[in-house]
Amino acid sequence: MNTQDQRPINQAISTNATCPGYMPGFGNDFETEALPDTLPQGMNSPQKCAYGLYAEQLSGTAFTHERPERTWAYRIRPSVKHSTRYARIDLPYWKTAPHAPQDVSSLGQYRWSPVAHSEVPLTWLTGMHTMTTAGDVNTQTGMAAHVYLVTQSMVDDYFYSADSEMLVVPQEGRLRFHTELGIIDVEPKEIAIMPRGLVYRVELLDGPARGFVCENYGQKFELPHRGPIGANCLANPRDFKTPVAAFEDREVPSTVTVKWCGQFHKTDIGQSPLDVVAWHGNYAPLKYDLRAFCPVGAILFDHPDPSIFTVLTAPSGVPGTANIDFVLFRERWMVAENTFRPPWYHKNVMSELMGNIYGIYDAKPEGFVPGGMSLHNMMLPHGPDRKAFEGASNAELKAEKLDNTMSFMFETRFPQHLTEFAGREAPLQDNYIDCWSDMEKHFDGTPDGR
Repeated sequence: MNTQDQRPINQAISTNATCPGYMPGFGNDFETEALPDTLPQGMNSPQKCAYGLYAEQLSGTAFTHERPERTWAYRIRPSVKHSTRYARIDLPYWKTAPHAPQDVSSLGQYRWSPVAHSEVPLTWLTGMHTMTTAGDVNTQTGMAAHVYLVTQSMVDDYFYSADSEMLVVPQEGRLRFHTELGIIDVEPKEIAIMPRGLVYRVELLDGPARGFVCENYGQKFELPHRGPIGANCLANPRDFKTPVAAFEDREVPSTVTVKWCGQFHKTDIGQSPLDVVAWHGNYAPLKYDLRAFCPVGAILFDHPDPSIFTVLTAPSGVPGTANIDFVLFRERWMVAENTFRPPWYHKNVMSELMGNIYGIYDAKPEGFVPGGMSLHNMMLPHGPDRKAFEGASNAELKAEKLDNTMSFMFETRFPQHLTEFAGREAPLQDNYIDCWSDMEKHFDGTPDGR
């Protein structure tokens, strides 16, 4: 692998071999080359490429999209080169929508303890365990939520999804994504996005590794419209990083696994497919440090909607209703007066799958632990447990730093259906609904209500 001559042309290298200031869908183009003078100037597909390379385009949108997202890659071999026909394989724990098992109920309030590591060696592919699915991959709508458990690296094995882009949220352990367009390291408190169609392998840097994946079948993730918030706070485009070019020129028997319409197929190749020497465009893998997210909130009274914590959104065909919102609840100051500060009791049209990266979530101080998850499906009521309600109702409302907390939400307009694994094998907390069973009646006919 060439790592000595990596250099972006327009932007400076930052840490972790990434380049700053990039977010697809906002008109940014980027170029980087691992060998000097690889990129053709003033053209995309010259009659002959430098170094005897092949020009190949990866498109993430239709050709006539108002903001086309595509990347030109200059590679040692065209990616179509493979030696065997695609053969179906089975990854039994990885499910795709539509998937609604008849004997698994998705109607209820659910919470899981962290999924434990097993002694069975697991790679990125074999360690993917689907918890919920929503929508329909065949119509490119909806999503799936997964837990990944990784105990060993992929060696001469590669993967890409034709179905989806994948938002990776580590909770434990570090991973390295060797992609066609360069290398991205990701660890807890960071996220990575692997675009649809991008080939990569996943290496375990230290482990075992556990985390969460939102598999997005629909329109790509983008930054939310900020409206009255304006130009600052939330997630800023400059904090999203892309890799610089790095290529492998290795003739070694390898495999490529493709996810297509929920099916998995494998083919043999005689070389590493990560042989892109240079690339330019606006369709690339990304990483983002969640500690760069700046929350906003009420500074006098009242409780804003959780939409103010949206990091990324994948639009749907209905304005104002997302295919997916990725929402982050991190450390922040609580200053609102005469206000119930934790999330209130509610039910809404969005289905909410939450995960705890670290610390304590203010609405559920017990039971919702790091590595754990909860699901509150569309139009099912939920809210704080008794301890959180009583504490927030009677607290002295002074300025207070909510510290040691980072949880997230995969929120979608579609109902999320539990898989067999989520309903039968994952560590479901059967007593979760008991956290509301001792809620007391305070109504006594007096204005105070207590």
